[in-house]
Amino acid sequence: MPETKPIPNEIPQLLVHEAADNVGVVVVEGLTAGTDMLCCITHDNSTFRLTAKDDVPIGHKIALSDLKAGDTAIKYGEDIGKIIADIGQGEHVHTHNCKTKRW
Repeated sequence: MPETKPIPNEIPQLLVHEAADNVGVVVVEGLTAGTDMLCCITHDNSTFRLTAKDDVPIGHKIALSDLKAGDTAIKYGEDIGKIIADIGQGEHVHTHNCKTKRW
């Protein structure tokens, strides 16, 4: 994802912990489909933009790229689960399409 410059005083809507992550976390209330999100990679404070394809609650995840069933969800640079249904870039990632590998 190419780095972009935020608009002055613009607040990120999505935080990504590591550049290698494939999901980010919504950090604002009321994120709606079609929002052009400012996304910040906290490891190096770089930014990029991504369009939300779904309404996503605060604290939930969004796919940073297209993910296929069987892929691994990566957050904090760590494996957080298995993708169980295809997810398009910008779509909501939650229990309906991502499951823990613990059970």
